Amino acid sequence: MVSEKAKIRNVLGLHLRPAGDLCRKAVEYDSKITIHFRNREFNAKSLLSVLSACVQQGDEIEVVCSGADEKEALQAVMALLRP
Repeated sequence: MVSEKAKIRNVLGLHLRPAGDLCRKAVEYDSKITIHFRNREFNAKSLLSVLSACVQQGDEIEVVCSGADEKEALQAVMALLRP
């Protein structure tokens, strides 16, 4: 299992477009990819799950990946979240 924290810089937070981009990238990997935010866990491969997190600009989330390609998955997802 690998994880990394990211501060959301997008003015609108993880709204539909960036959440969709995140989900499309996450489904490319076999690893389980979750977003931890406010003591809850959200499936990064599910658009509805990511949107239900209600992540706003300035919020800090933790992306957790576990599986065979966890390092590659984390690197790809974090590349989308960094400015």
